[in-house]
Amino acid sequence: MQTYTVDMAVRDYECDLQGVVNNAVYQNYTEHARHEFLKSRGLDFAALTASGLHVMVIRAELDYLRSLCSGDVFRVSVKTERVSRLRMAFVQQITLLPEGRPILNARFVVAAVNAQGRPCFPESLERLL
Repeated sequence: MQTYTVDMAVRDYECDLQGVVNNAVYQNYTEHARHEFLKSRGLDFAALTASGLHVMVIRAELDYLRSLCSGDVFRVSVKTERVSRLRMAFVQQITLLPEGRPILNARFVVAAVNAQGRPCFPESLERLL
């Protein structure tokens, strides 16, 4: 699986009183990159949900290494890995540009349920691996 990347920049309102990006905002960055990754693979998260397939994060692991500040330009990477028969993970990293200094390492385990609420792992997710 190739690594998918999205470049972004920190906006002033994402920073806290200390002048660094608030810890919760990093999850917005990683989620945005996951959704863009899905689109790049021909999947639309909203369309998946509308079709009755509900993909949800069931575990989030975030290792904060350094802080981003207002105006910083950074890259969010996305790779996938199989966790079990019914689960997969998005392995992500945020790096500061241009030097590529690591800012955050993250791993999001996801599971899916069908319209009847039963666990499943549909072909649309299988293609992401």
